[in-house]
Amino acid sequence: MTQSADILIIGGGLSGTMLAVQLLRLPGPRSILIVEPRAELGRGEAYSAVEPGHTLNGNAARMSVDPDNPDDLTQWLSAHIAGGGWPESAAQAVPVSELFPPRGLFGVYVQQRLAEARSIGAQHGSSLVHLCAEVVDLQADADSVQLTLHDGRQVSGAFAVLATGMFPAARTPQKHSSGLNAAALDPWDVNAMRLLDPNSTVLIIGSGLTMVDAVVSLEQAGHRGPIEVFSRHGLLPHVRRQPPAWMDFLAADYSIRTPRQLLRELRRHCRDAIAQGVDWQAPLDTVRAHIARLWSQATDVQRRQFVRHVRPWWESHHHRSPPLSAELVERLRGEGRLRIQAASFKGLEPTANAGVSIRIRRRGETETCAMQGAALINSSGIEYDWRRVARPLPQQLLARGLVQPGPLALGIAAATDGAVLDAEGGKARRLFAMGPPLRGMWWESTAVTDVASQAKALAARLVI
Repeated sequence: MTQSADILIIGGGLSGTMLAVQLLRLPGPRSILIVEPRAELGRGEAYSAVEPGHTLNGNAARMSVDPDNPDDLTQWLSAHIAGGGWPESAAQAVPVSELFPPRGLFGVYVQQRLAEARSIGAQHGSSLVHLCAEVVDLQADADSVQLTLHDGRQVSGAFAVLATGMFPAARTPQKHSSGLNAAALDPWDVNAMRLLDPNSTVLIIGSGLTMVDAVVSLEQAGHRGPIEVFSRHGLLPHVRRQPPAWMDFLAADYSIRTPRQLLRELRRHCRDAIAQGVDWQAPLDTVRAHIARLWSQATDVQRRQFVRHVRPWWESHHHRSPPLSAELVERLRGEGRLRIQAASFKGLEPTANAGVSIRIRRRGETETCAMQGAALINSSGIEYDWRRVARPLPQQLLARGLVQPGPLALGIAAATDGAVLDAEGGKARRLFAMGPPLRGMWWESTAVTDVASQAKALAARLVI
């Protein structure tokens, strides 16, 4: 029999769970069904980590899932610690708002907020069901949306939301693959790393936040050998600090509209901050609230220029590393065990011996060379281009024209209210998207606060 609900949510990680929370909090009875292959809701890829060393990249004050209460995580964490939870936090002599909790603990926080929302929803007749399955296809007509699950079951609803979250390159089958994932270790699989010779050389592709996690994993696995990191620009994430407040110069001057104008003005404010003895991160952090507006009003040419020329530096300065992880990376670099090289990955090399061999081309050179190691880790970040994601649902939606790639092939295209646009640009009546799939629309559509705000707005739209 076909199971049905008022609202179908495809994906039960942070995005899907936050949407369910907002829907359950709204007055009026409604049935909500989340299709999520994991046994638990609220964790997804990002918050399924079990190692305490894998922490949030932002401190508690920046990671509230309640768009109406920026201190929600700080308050929850304070009560959790007071009740005997996370005793390791005592070693960090900072206020609770400045703590960087383990991602697994953040998942507990999200799940508790979901449990509270379910209780609120039950009071006015709302319900939430979790189907532990994967959606492999979707069809929509004038009156409803039908989902096909991996086991052949059918699910129908009045509306469906693509809350598929992120597709980490290290864990996502690629339609156009070099075989990297088949040969590489999972960056978060500490148990697999414990099987390595602790003194062996490990090769890592990519130098962003996933690389930082991989280095933490190696450290927790007891690895003591060399770590060779290769990325095109050789840039590392800066460490996240807690700078003082700075004037919101973008709110004061709406004439700043283009990426070039933004960079020029931002550099000026950073220079002024440094001259005053203020951390340069203070002016940079004021930009956060304006990213969606700046990105949406930019032309395609300006967006392309930003992605091509500015993105690596934006990522390293804006998406910063938690302090303890950054300290580990710097210590290993100082010891000479960790080396960062600006080089492009050109493919795997056959090898007759145990281990792996890759071919790279160092920046500024024309010839390639081979590098050998006992193991390889793919830390190239997130795959936002749905055309490259070899999962059934994205491929089916694209093949049948129900969705189209977003700007610059980042996620999928949608209207400002989250309604998905089909291959001809038509606005769907019953299919919506939120979170990482809307990266092309808003640029920063993956952070917790962005997802929480989108969830609130979309929930209100769905119950009109």
